[in-house]
Amino acid sequence: MSVSTAAVDQSVCAPLSVLGRDVTVPLVTGGDVTHAALDYAASAPALQRVWDDVAAYAPYYGSVHRGAGYLSQLSTDLFENARATVAEFLDCRTSDQVVFTRSTTDSLNLLAAVLPADCQVFVFETEHHASLLPWRGARVTCLDAPRTPHEAVETLERALAGRDPHGPALVCVTGASNVTGELWPVRDLATAAHAHGARIVLDAAQLAPHHPVSVRDLDVDWVAFSGHKLYAPFGSGVLAGRADWLQQAEPYLAGGGASRKVTRREDGGVSVEWHESAARHEAGSPNVIGAYAIASACKALTEAGFDTLVAREQHLIEKVRAGLAEVPEVRVLSLFGEDAPRVGVLSFVVEGWNSSHFAAALSAEYGIGVRDGLFCAHPLLRTLLGTDPQTQGECGAPEAAPGEKSLNAIRVSFGAGTPDEHVERFVTAVRELITNGAKWTYRTEGGRCVPAV
Repeated sequence: MSVSTAAVDQSVCAPLSVLGRDVTVPLVTGGDVTHAALDYAASAPALQRVWDDVAAYAPYYGSVHRGAGYLSQLSTDLFENARATVAEFLDCRTSDQVVFTRSTTDSLNLLAAVLPADCQVFVFETEHHASLLPWRGARVTCLDAPRTPHEAVETLERALAGRDPHGPALVCVTGASNVTGELWPVRDLATAAHAHGARIVLDAAQLAPHHPVSVRDLDVDWVAFSGHKLYAPFGSGVLAGRADWLQQAEPYLAGGGASRKVTRREDGGVSVEWHESAARHEAGSPNVIGAYAIASACKALTEAGFDTLVAREQHLIEKVRAGLAEVPEVRVLSLFGEDAPRVGVLSFVVEGWNSSHFAAALSAEYGIGVRDGLFCAHPLLRTLLGTDPQTQGECGAPEAAPGEKSLNAIRVSFGAGTPDEHVERFVTAVRELITNGAKWTYRTEGGRCVPAV
């Protein structure tokens, strides 16, 4: 999607209110500054709306599905209503199940645990480790990184064409890269998967906070995402989609809540009849506050309107891209090219700079929080950087001399709560650091670059 910055009406595109927007942090050079949180791809700040909703509910907290008391009944209704809200947010099919988990990683590990025997999994090497690593019990085919969305579809079709059409198969793909921010052709990949008798799960961790996600329109079998990237804290996540594999498999966790009937056998063992609903994979006391926080965030984003949110985010993306383009020492990383549609996630390297050193200076001297490293996507970084990913060396020395390849990268990410001033300060800081160098001395501590005392 391409939106002209001139077309964005700032009067109706103000950033959403988030916690921490007025927090000040000290600078090593003296004084304080409002913290610019530009690491949304790792954990987005909680929406004020979400925090207020959770605070209003907290006095009424009670056990879920367990008690006859008013607070227990209220909490149970709230928990199940949260499930319905998430299903509506994702435009799920009526037969789909919404299972609450701890995170995207937990959701995909749950799906991996319920795969049918001898299932073959197809996953691109460009995936986040959360969607690259859980499939240890399956036959995994890791696909090369594509350089265009069309090539991604062609690569998948070639791989699927060679499989046994009668055996179970699953394709796992991201909706938006956590490294480049680029949008993937999910609908076309789903069509290719289904044409070859395979199912598909969408890792929407980076997509759902930025764009609407419709299970029906994308025609995916499952979708997974995390609350902490959707402006909802408290360690919660979602796996939503087809119920059959979930119902046919043993529970992800065995325990109370997952079981419908438990009896002792004459031989001294125990027989269990498991639930067929989402509760089958939600054993133990559920994270009702986390589920409610996700539902609150879903409502807040829906009410704000994704058209408005996407337009404003595109405005910020263009600010960052234009600013970085003016600095020849900066190389923005991309698979699909500079003009590829993306969410507010960009990674880059700076010629002659150690990435950890650069990120530490942004924080200590400008109050800007970004991320440096390999972003839990080592194979993708290997492809983008043209070198084997490695841990940082001493932060006081350049990571790579001019003309040499960088070993890792810096990531800036933003979203619905980011004001213009934060990205403007970031662009200015990048330019000043490259032009003038760091003002402070830094050292390596515990593998991280930190300001010297």
